[in-house]
Amino acid sequence: MMITDIEDYFTLGCGRCDRFATPDCSTRRWIDGLNQLRRICRDMGLKEEVKWAHPCYVHAGRNIALIGALRDDFRLNFMNPGLVTDTAGLLEKQGANSQTAGSLRFTDTARVLALEPVIRDYLGQLMRHADAGTKPPRTEATFELPDELVAALDGDPDLAEAFAWLTPGRQRSWVLHLEGTKVSATRMARIVKGRARIIAGKGAQER
Repeated sequence: MMITDIEDYFTLGCGRCDRFATPDCSTRRWIDGLNQLRRICRDMGLKEEVKWAHPCYVHAGRNIALIGALRDDFRLNFMNPGLVTDTAGLLEKQGANSQTAGSLRFTDTARVLALEPVIRDYLGQLMRHADAGTKPPRTEATFELPDELVAALDGDPDLAEAFAWLTPGRQRSWVLHLEGTKVSATRMARIVKGRARIIAGKGAQER
């Protein structure tokens, strides 16, 4: 069961796997660093919310950054990274299929503290873009989205952002899943049924 209370993330984990609320949870290994990232984001005046079972930091109605913990590292992922000027040359792609570098990865708390000025700079850039309403450069997909999916994304900002963060392969899997039927009502039903998996960052065939 994915968490909905922000404090649960920092005490129990995200709730997306069976290591939740156990000493083996990835958040337990990196808790000191995660708390430092949290401090920086809150010091910047960002609003703290739970999205996709992770701490998400919001400004002017726009998601700015997301904190995450994996087995091998913990991360600060910048939303709309195409708007960040990576002056320090430190941003990495989240995965092999990511098109824009927007992640800072850490394996110790000391690096978080060392990069605090950079983190604040990049958060500040995105906050100013949020204030100005600047939109990130659009990367065109190599496949067309079904009309039903376009309508669903237009009417559901959280779904739209989660879908945009899927790897191209996962996005394509949903397109193929929807194109498996020509019946519009069935496509819409598949979108409703699959929404939670898209929000969780999963492809159509992932459970």
